[in-house]
Amino acid sequence: MFHITVPPLRERVEDIPALAWSFGGELSQCFGKNVTSISRHEMAALQRYSWPGNIRELRNVIEYSMIVGEGPRLAVTPPGPRTLAQQKSLKLSDVEASHIRAVLDSTSWRVRGAGGAAELLGVKPTTLEGRMAKLGVRRPNR
Repeated sequence: MFHITVPPLRERVEDIPALAWSFGGELSQCFGKNVTSISRHEMAALQRYSWPGNIRELRNVIEYSMIVGEGPRLAVTPPGPRTLAQQKSLKLSDVEASHIRAVLDSTSWRVRGAGGAAELLGVKPTTLEGRMAKLGVRRPNR
């Protein structure tokens, strides 16, 4: 009998881009989507995440992103550390502001144009800018 030891994904962060692209390619065929890019920022976030669910969790994140995503750029966000019950507020306006911030973070705060937050959210850029103003969503200082 041979024992094969495979280290957890969190110990093989260099494998994450190849796995993400492999899952992305497979799932883009399944869903009939043409995904051509994942931002470096998002890929780095995937590599920083600890992946307690290992490869299955990574595949689920890619699959979810493929299902909800539109356009050639896959907006991938690793699971957050908080559950719904742990969020500071469950008010719709707070949840909406948090979601807008997350999408803006995934686009490096690009609102307009191809791959911009407005496109990913399925709204016009002026609508997004209006919501941002109303909800007090502002780009953080660097």
